[in-house]
Amino acid sequence: MKVIGLTGGIGMGKSTAANTFRRLHVPVFDADAAVHALQGWGGRAVAPIAAAFPGTVENGRVEREALRRAVLGDPAALKRLERIVHPLVRDAERRFLAAARRRSERLVVLDIPLLFETRGQGRCDLVVVVTAPAAVQRARVLRRKGMTEERLRWILGRQMPDREKRRRADILVNTGLSRHAAQRAIRKLVKDLRA
Repeated sequence: MKVIGLTGGIGMGKSTAANTFRRLHVPVFDADAAVHALQGWGGRAVAPIAAAFPGTVENGRVEREALRRAVLGDPAALKRLERIVHPLVRDAERRFLAAARRRSERLVVLDIPLLFETRGQGRCDLVVVVTAPAAVQRARVLRRKGMTEERLRWILGRQMPDREKRRRADILVNTGLSRHAAQRAIRKLVKDLRA
């Protein structure tokens, strides 16, 4: 089974790329969705986050905005949060891969925004990086509900610069040209890997 790592900075088109893989019947592990499930009602991260960050859990689920405020601008708090969440996400990823192997899948995708930052590329056979010009990225992100310049700067500060991700990529998918061009590149990649 070939494991494709999919990564890219915020607003670079990773969700669109992941959906293209899904439409091509390639199973996708979505690390962001795993985090949401872990922090949702009954999630495995709720109790440890409540203990580490009092006031961030309400009605059995993590209040994401309260948690964001608790770690924003505080590197030690962010590290504490990562020590809780990252092992749980990794466990969910292992279960996804085991299930895919049992189904004899030929290709799977690990959609992980911080793939390089968490040294996850070693678990992948190849890494696809989605990229777009900085102006396109900024415009896409600032259209999101609740996004501010300050929050965007904080997020970008946590992520490896796009030029470094592009340097480390096995495959680049430019989403700044058009959605159609990006989808065509992914379709070609999947066809080549299945051949």
